[in-house]
Amino acid sequence: MAPDSSARWLSFDRDEWAVLRAATPLTIREGDLESLRGINEQIDLDEVRAVYLPLSRLLNLYVSATQNLHRVSATFLGAMAPKVPYVVGIAGSVAVGKSTFARILQALLARWPEHPKVDLITTDGFLFPNKVLEDRSIMNRKGFPESYDTKSLLRFLRDVKSGSPEVHSPVYSHVVYDIVEGESIEVRQPDILILEGLNVLQVGNESNEFVSDYFDFSIYIDADEADIENWYVARFQTLRETVFRDPDSFFKMFAHLSDDEAVEVARTIWREINGKNLVENIAPTKSRASLIVAKGADHRVSGVQLRRL
Repeated sequence: MAPDSSARWLSFDRDEWAVLRAATPLTIREGDLESLRGINEQIDLDEVRAVYLPLSRLLNLYVSATQNLHRVSATFLGAMAPKVPYVVGIAGSVAVGKSTFARILQALLARWPEHPKVDLITTDGFLFPNKVLEDRSIMNRKGFPESYDTKSLLRFLRDVKSGSPEVHSPVYSHVVYDIVEGESIEVRQPDILILEGLNVLQVGNESNEFVSDYFDFSIYIDADEADIENWYVARFQTLRETVFRDPDSFFKMFAHLSDDEAVEVARTIWREINGKNLVENIAPTKSRASLIVAKGADHRVSGVQLRRL
């Protein structure tokens, strides 16, 4: 899983990384994980102890150092220290477990007394509405860089980082597979903002401003493509029996497929859309992350690479 230059990274196997938890207390319980787990993910407290607690400790130290830097700068300038959120980006493929990772990290970081307000936003809300995608004939490329309203996402991050008292993010529904018109999520000067999405480390757009410019720290969730494809197929099967049965579901036509038919459809979608997006746009951004988390076929983290300062 090593990026292009080992000299740029500190590498840890699972046990080596777990030791870095030090005395960080476990502040969530098994019951808390029920609401944080994603579909078909069986993350347990051992995984939280070994992987997430060391990361929450590291980020707590980074956030504290950044807050002190803002205070020092304000003292020098003779001004009040503005409240500037610490922004963490989380990138990776569809079905790799980004959302679960982000939710657990949010829950842990919010339990540190230095930064109790931690907001989580996904870039799904910044996808163009289906009508726009259809008009541009790119509905089959939803999730690819060109399907996002990058200008709006950059404006959102610019406002967050400038300390605006209230910023709004659009809402995306995975049931109707579209932006929910008239709804938004309020972001009111959090201590930490976690932004989770497929292409948040992407650099190829027509401007010289990138989403990652606003990150203080970024995480890439990595795994073998064959494993991610299997996770996607398994998730599709579960959704076929649950969400797809909702009468309002965009994918309700898949609800009554047989097991074999569902597997074939899922692998076709992976091959033509999600796998292609991973290879062409997502995986090439891995080396731009501050931290790379490698997962094995069982979804458990096997190793971590931390970019040297």
